[in-house]
Amino acid sequence: MKNIFSKEVQIALVALVGIVVLFFGLKFLKGLTLFSTDDSYYVEFDDISGVSASCPVYANGYRVGVVEDVIFNYDSQEKIVAVVGLNKQLRLPKASTAEIASDLLGNVKLELRFGPDLNDLMEPGDTLYGKKQSGALGKAADMLPQIENMLPKIDSILANVNMLLSNPAISSSLHNVDLITAHLATTTSELNRLTASLNQQMPGTLTKVDGLLDNTTTLTKNLSDLDIAMTMAKVNNTLQNVEQMTAKLNSNEGTLGLLMRDQELYRNMASTMGHVDSLMIDLKQHPKRYVHFSIFGKKDR
Repeated sequence: MKNIFSKEVQIALVALVGIVVLFFGLKFLKGLTLFSTDDSYYVEFDDISGVSASCPVYANGYRVGVVEDVIFNYDSQEKIVAVVGLNKQLRLPKASTAEIASDLLGNVKLELRFGPDLNDLMEPGDTLYGKKQSGALGKAADMLPQIENMLPKIDSILANVNMLLSNPAISSSLHNVDLITAHLATTTSELNRLTASLNQQMPGTLTKVDGLLDNTTTLTKNLSDLDIAMTMAKVNNTLQNVEQMTAKLNSNEGTLGLLMRDQELYRNMASTMGHVDSLMIDLKQHPKRYVHFSIFGKKDR
């Protein structure tokens, strides 16, 4: 069969197919659908900040579309318009906005922020307001004025801290802290030794306490065995006898009672004792007056 295409035509056809495949392949690699059925919307930005065609569009973290094109108005240079294609199933309320966001790796995307009324929807071809999400770097930039205002105060605080640290009292206090720490370590060691000693002595102490408790129990049992009633009766009897003797001493009955109560009898007895004492003294001094012995018989005196 004779070939109806010359080599030149075949090469041209292969090249044409290659160009078509390359075109659609590039669109596919960029994230653009080959035969798009998405609804197109427009987003106006004052600063587009890296948004380009094929940037993904997310709603609540889910990819719902892609940036199809970016239009720059060279005449007015006021607004930059991005054409985004969104899934037909997406219901976009009015007053929705689109924010430019970027991650730590620098990848740029659009985040849709839905309006409050889900019943009042936008139509394809409507325009959304776009803005740039501040992110972590933007928040840091917003904090720079406050940080600048704080710098003089920080300098003053650091100066005061330096003055405080240069004070010799700080070194002395730290030295005292070291001494206190050393003393605490010594005290802790002594407490440990004391605790060990108490642990060793505790069994013997407990044994003595048990013996003391046993003795106390025995004493209590002995006390309970005593006849308290009989003992009290004997004590009462003894007290009655003492009372009777005391009564007799206070009365005029008996010798002791008379001696304690009769003064005349006491004086007579004292006088008699005095005479007896004089007689004994005279007897010692002149015994021959009262006793006389003679071998040859009695002589007349």
